[in-house]
Amino acid sequence: MLLLLPVLLPVIGGVFVFRQKSEQAREHLALALILGTAVLALVVCLLPEQRLDLLTIQSGLRLALRNDSLAKLFLVLVCCIWVPVLIFSFPYIRHAGGERSFMTVYTMTLGVLAGLAMAANFVTMYMLFEMMSLITVPMVLHNGTSAARRAGFKYLGYSVFGAGMALAGYFFIAYYMAAPDFAAGGAIDPVRAAQHRPLLLVIYCLMIVGFGAKAGMVPMQAWLPAAHPVAPAPASAVLSGVITKGGVLAVIRVTYYMFGVDFLQGSWPQYVLLTLTLATVFVGSMLAYREKLLKRRLAYSTVSQVSYVLFGLMLLTPDGVQASLLQMVFHALAKDTLFLAAGAIIFSTNCTRVDQLRGIGRRMPVTMWCFTLAALSLIGIPPMAGFVSKWYLLAASLEAPIQAFGVAGLVVLVVSALLTAGYLLPVVTEGFFPGRDFITERREVGVQMTWPMIAFAAAVVLMGLLPGGLLHWLGLLAARLFP
Repeated sequence: MLLLLPVLLPVIGGVFVFRQKSEQAREHLALALILGTAVLALVVCLLPEQRLDLLTIQSGLRLALRNDSLAKLFLVLVCCIWVPVLIFSFPYIRHAGGERSFMTVYTMTLGVLAGLAMAANFVTMYMLFEMMSLITVPMVLHNGTSAARRAGFKYLGYSVFGAGMALAGYFFIAYYMAAPDFAAGGAIDPVRAAQHRPLLLVIYCLMIVGFGAKAGMVPMQAWLPAAHPVAPAPASAVLSGVITKGGVLAVIRVTYYMFGVDFLQGSWPQYVLLTLTLATVFVGSMLAYREKLLKRRLAYSTVSQVSYVLFGLMLLTPDGVQASLLQMVFHALAKDTLFLAAGAIIFSTNCTRVDQLRGIGRRMPVTMWCFTLAALSLIGIPPMAGFVSKWYLLAASLEAPIQAFGVAGLVVLVVSALLTAGYLLPVVTEGFFPGRDFITERREVGVQMTWPMIAFAAAVVLMGLLPGGLLHWLGLLAARLFP
């Protein structure tokens, strides 16, 4: 029953957040609920692996939760991000308006994500995946403009269509599964699946492209640059840092817990998906380099950086999985820092374009130092966390059995790092060194908005200096996927 509490507490509690008439009462209740959920999630992570059956729809079709190693990783990541972003959002959303709806949706989303992390089978994961899409749409629609409505419908359309592709695939492969639950190493019956392997490989490819829509993988990435410029900064932070990782989580479950490495290794879908991920890395970086709107530039950066994660997963090696999970965590921390910094700049100056940020480092030095550290991490500059994850990704690609993709991965990742430097470093240099004739006043945001940025930026540095513990944990997780 304990597995259900991190799901129910914020979902049910969100109703009471909405009913609060006082702004202060809503904020305090939302904070209490999210902190309580974080504590419950920690308790769940400390428990040995266990399963909880929720509902039996029919024989062999159940809704169930399980706190396996992957679920624990995702739970920790979500909770570590959710609390600081909530603190940042208090003054931001008061200023932007629509505080009641935002706090309600933000609180309830945490419960849905906790359930998604612990989904024990595809049916449970699909239902919670769709709930995640539906419940986060109001974040994109928040300001109520026509651009926001277009972006919201695009986000919902891509998400529902992609998940629908995955569901259609599941109807085909359910017959070939030895058991309905996820299983490390794969749940497909190898004897039964061998009879129709070509068909199952086509289905696998379509399922990954479908779930890849949430992760921003080409050709389903268009919702990201549409949604981020219109969404409030706290919403952009969790959309980029966490919600896209929901797509990554689904890709991991389908690849390693349903089909399995033995079934997929050396197949044409592996080659196709490796090509798509590398193309997404390059295309995202190029589009970010050309973009002049700050939040849209960061959105294109998310398209590129999350595809680093997918590239590592598609190598189908333990080192690749370990490196991709490392990149998933470090990208979430860095991108949250960048989006919160962008939000602080918009909050203080109302500047949204890159060419308006000249001298911003003098006006908002704390914000820009946080932005700088996160930018260096995304580029892959030591000793930042991003350097560690990209180093392991490069090593995994070169040691992979497919030598051609190892070399291609090296080239694309290096070129992408140069492009990332090209679209992030000018913001930093123009911000801190605008010229001697530039005169401005300090306009730093308050403590409530500053300390979450500092916390994320500090984590980016500390994780880069001391990655050993996390590397060990992720190494053990990856090893379980290769029986």
